[in-house]
Amino acid sequence: MKIPKLTFLFVLLASVLVEMSARVTPLAQAHVAVGESPDPQHIPLYTPSILRLASGRLVAAYEQGGEQRLKGEPWAFILTSDDHGRTWQQRGRATVTHGRLFVAGNAVYYLGHSAVLVGRRPEDRSGDLRILRSDDAGKTWGEAVDLTHAQKWHQSAANVWHARGNVYLVMERRVSDAIAGWFVGELAPVLMRATETADLTRAESWTFASELDFAQLLPGYRTNQLGIDYFGVPFFPSAFPAQGDVGGGRMSAPLGWLETNVVQIEDPNHYWFDPSGHTFHLFMRAHTGGTGYAAMAKVVEQADGSMRTELESVPSGKKILWVPMPGGHMRFHITYDPQTKFYWLLSSQPTDSMTRAERLPAGRYGLPNNERHRLVLHFSRNMVDWCFAGVVAMGATPNESRHYASMDIDGDDLVILSRSGDARAKSAHDGNLITFHRVKNFRELVY
Repeated sequence: MKIPKLTFLFVLLASVLVEMSARVTPLAQAHVAVGESPDPQHIPLYTPSILRLASGRLVAAYEQGGEQRLKGEPWAFILTSDDHGRTWQQRGRATVTHGRLFVAGNAVYYLGHSAVLVGRRPEDRSGDLRILRSDDAGKTWGEAVDLTHAQKWHQSAANVWHARGNVYLVMERRVSDAIAGWFVGELAPVLMRATETADLTRAESWTFASELDFAQLLPGYRTNQLGIDYFGVPFFPSAFPAQGDVGGGRMSAPLGWLETNVVQIEDPNHYWFDPSGHTFHLFMRAHTGGTGYAAMAKVVEQADGSMRTELESVPSGKKILWVPMPGGHMRFHITYDPQTKFYWLLSSQPTDSMTRAERLPAGRYGLPNNERHRLVLHFSRNMVDWCFAGVVAMGATPNESRHYASMDIDGDDLVILSRSGDARAKSAHDGNLITFHRVKNFRELVY
């Protein structure tokens, strides 16, 4: 049957309108600038961390980068807001990098490590774990205390897990110095446990899990004879211990993992559920050169209270190291919502990771998969199958990043602190802003 021309035009117009109405609108494009660089070309801003207290107060932290650290001035800033994030008041400063905020007992803590400062005294280059405590909801802060001695640690403002009166979080120790350049293949994610009511500025309050560094997992890693295939990993040649040029002067480091989140599997029907409650799963950014996968390990608490780190298995008996995760190739943040029993994932969305490295625009940062200006939200019941909830915020250009974000639940909303940039930013990696975003009624996004 022939369709009249006018009817066809109406159908075509209707389909266009439906497509336009279905176009994704960011959930929280508007923002408040919590931090702004005084010199965008030389002082980037890093490591946003956000925490919602039971009183409703919001606590935020971030750090400045650049050479001003060599002046000896504290480069990390801690702030609070009592008006839902509209305005912020600076409460403290610290010599801490990669710090995160968390609550334990009646105290608020800020845990990271001392910075690796080239040209300073050897003790300043140690990168030891460092922690501060506040006993008045973030209003005032005590002196920074080191928890380790002469070690090198790494992390980002990843999540914190509370269970059975304990607090659990992961820091990553660099176990050797063989890799020249980005050393993610030499990191061991270390689950740390402490009793909520203990004084967590005391080293003896913490129990550390056994160490499992990435390089020891894969046969042939150190000899560049990796015995894996059919998975596209690594995407680019991995030339331990050096970085390799993959085109256009863009460098790829050897395989690795970093920026670890910790969760427990809560569903009794899940293959990885532990009814004893003593198993914790670590989900990490996977540096493979590709996208769509995170790295995973698990920690099992032993009868004597020690904690053993190992790989998880699937029903076939095979070990599993990489798991599907949208944005798993970049720093992500996981928050569990007990009310709905969903895990919420905040991550970066890649759109052109298959563009040849040498054909990327000159101003594009890093490898093809290193896109940082689209911050997106997903949810999952099982940490493997993820549903897209929406775009949180987008920069106008790839250089204007919205990435490396942290989040917490504030009633019916998600509060988010993002490492961001505007047109003045030096690069997508070295942004000049820390921005606050609020996703309202986030549970209504579930379908």
